[in-house]
Amino acid sequence: MKTRSTIPMWVAKVGYIVMSLVFCAAGAACIVNPSLSAAVIGRVLGVSMILFGAVKLVGYCSRDLYRLAFQYDLGFGLLLIALGALVLLRPAEVRDFLLTALGIAILTDGLYKVQIAVDTKRFGVSVWWLTLVLAVVTGTVGLSLVFRPWDSTRLLTILLGTALVAEGILNLCVAISTVKIVNHQRPDVMEVTSYEVEDETL
Repeated sequence: MKTRSTIPMWVAKVGYIVMSLVFCAAGAACIVNPSLSAAVIGRVLGVSMILFGAVKLVGYCSRDLYRLAFQYDLGFGLLLIALGALVLLRPAEVRDFLLTALGIAILTDGLYKVQIAVDTKRFGVSVWWLTLVLAVVTGTVGLSLVFRPWDSTRLLTILLGTALVAEGILNLCVAISTVKIVNHQRPDVMEVTSYEVEDETL
């Protein structure tokens, strides 16, 4: 029987890891230098969201062994691409929209990752609790980004950076711990050869 190609799975896993590190780096830059202009932040996040959305779509279609990390990534990948495109159209004029939309996206992703953590425990993955803790922390930070408890631009930029770092670490943990790639993985559909049997009683 022909085995499934693992190239999409590797593309998705490596892409997840790379984009998680990009989010962590962007978040760290916001924390260290909260005076960054809204235009710069908007452009970087817009491109990053589009690329990460594309990676999520590849992951959804890759059909890795556990089917855990990418199971919700069809809709979420399309959402990230749409948000990234909107931010790129007006990078310097959409601060409030960006914070609210990104906060909702991060909160939603945190909730999805809670479900993934529960499913991971059933699969016997020992670090499921780490995914659960990171998902709760990330969801909480995303919620804070939506309601924005203060109006200071510097503090909001630091909060944005914290949310990006939390999201990056969460996705990095999920990609490393739950994406299982097997070189000789079989297709989902079994190849069956059918034969017609003549009725000898006629």
